[in-house]
Amino acid sequence: MPNIPRDLAGRMAARRDARRADGFVRENFTLPRENARATARAFFDRFPKQAYMSEVEFWRELPGGAIEFTMRRLPTAD
Repeated sequence: MPNIPRDLAGRMAARRDARRADGFVRENFTLPRENARATARAFFDRFPKQAYMSEVEFWRELPGGAIEFTMRRLPTAD
């Protein structure tokens, strides 16, 4: 009989690896709103959208007003 939790963990790891295989570099942040805004602006200044295909891939507001977000970019501008 298969170990159900291990099977589930294996499937989740495979899905996570598939997301990384898309060639993008991701950085996760959890910051107060103003710091989140400044961090995203600095990210776009450092990795321009036109060259790195940079974007805010995911974001949500947490209780207390903090913002959790993921920035995505290509590893190089080539």
